[in-house]
Amino acid sequence: MTQTVRPFATTLFPLLLSLFLSGCLELAPQKTQARPPVERTTLDVGTLYGPTTYVVGGQGASGFDYDLATEFAEFLDVPLKVHAYHSHQALFAAMEDGRVDLMAAALTSTPARQMFWRFGPPLYEISNQLVYRNGVPRPRGLGDLDGTLMVAKGSSHVELLHAAQADIPTLSWEETSDYDAQELLGMVAEGELDYTLADSSAVSVTQRFYPELRVAFNVGDTMSVAWALPRSADNPLFSDLLDFWDSQVRGERLARLEERYFGHVQGFDYVDTRAFIRAAKTKLPRYQPLFERYSGDLDWRKIAAVSYQESHWNPNARSPTGVRGMMMLTLPTAKRMGIHNRLDAEQSIRGGSEYLQQLLTRLPPRIPEEEAIWFAMAAYNIGLGHLEDARVITERHGKDPNSWKDVKEYLPLLRQRKYYQNTRYGFARGDEAAHYVDNIRRYYDTLVWLDSQSRLPTTIQQ
Repeated sequence: MTQTVRPFATTLFPLLLSLFLSGCLELAPQKTQARPPVERTTLDVGTLYGPTTYVVGGQGASGFDYDLATEFAEFLDVPLKVHAYHSHQALFAAMEDGRVDLMAAALTSTPARQMFWRFGPPLYEISNQLVYRNGVPRPRGLGDLDGTLMVAKGSSHVELLHAAQADIPTLSWEETSDYDAQELLGMVAEGELDYTLADSSAVSVTQRFYPELRVAFNVGDTMSVAWALPRSADNPLFSDLLDFWDSQVRGERLARLEERYFGHVQGFDYVDTRAFIRAAKTKLPRYQPLFERYSGDLDWRKIAAVSYQESHWNPNARSPTGVRGMMMLTLPTAKRMGIHNRLDAEQSIRGGSEYLQQLLTRLPPRIPEEEAIWFAMAAYNIGLGHLEDARVITERHGKDPNSWKDVKEYLPLLRQRKYYQNTRYGFARGDEAAHYVDNIRRYYDTLVWLDSQSRLPTTIQQ
């Protein structure tokens, strides 16, 4: 169901008060009751389905908020119980009814929400963006919209739009309970909706699946994303959260999570993304069984993403530098892997996959398992020796040589003589290796999403 909102309000506080009393801005009831302390046996976390919060795929559950919630539960030494909802309204109701202990759902800490909940330390910053479809005239401001603007009911975008009405009395929009923010972005990309508002991190991620999305402008100021807890002053979980934050999360751990979920999504390329999606639908089905057969313990989609970066899934690909085939193997590497014909798709995929897995086993064990694959891919591109040189340079600069985020930052220094002349293996195009890995990660994200779409009817039936 959708609701059309008509212009009203002139100042923020009367506006918020009237919104809450009238029910136009549905967050939670006006009183949050203090709950008696209980011995905690589980950590019940409420979240929203989405690529940046919580999603369950073939490799299990993942998401920025999910990963952090898992670590918080381990810190508390209790099992994590995730309650995932499809709408803000359902999530907020669960919080008010006491069915969840906290909300970890990429929620922005807005003035209205702070009236109802207590927010933890900021996780990351986002901008709110007006999104439209490629090929449609770009609006320059909220007053220039020529079509329907729709946002999810209960989202922070409702509050933002009401505040904007003070300066643009003619501004109107629709609020929906039928679609979440991700679905609204898809509707804009497909031409079924003119405009929506979305946070910048969600837009960057979603453009990997819907390259037709365009950002017209930012709306309002940059905002902090944080977890929300009941406002009760005597809530011991809030103190636990602060202890967890100070001892486990602040600084490096949070930076690693940001790199894992958002560090590779900024380099959006419209033409490349469209070409990749088209190739995934036309070329990939021919080779997917081979990627699956030879992927070993790795997700076959990671091997496929490497292959696309290397050859665009062209078994006859050749390079002036002497590399050949689907996985663009050098002649020495092919011989080492027992490959006799690099232009044979099956041999190439087998050799490339086995070589990548071999590189993984040769990495220092101090590198976290979740990041090791990115190090191995960089080594696939520039060699294990040059990668080790980059790790040394990273450590010399006081950063963590076992963090992909830090090593990626210093890889480009392998091009500069004052750095590479003091390394064991010398000059390398380290900047290309960093871009190489980011590209593969984006291709992998897109393959995961495409795979989930193809399985959707079965999931619904189950």
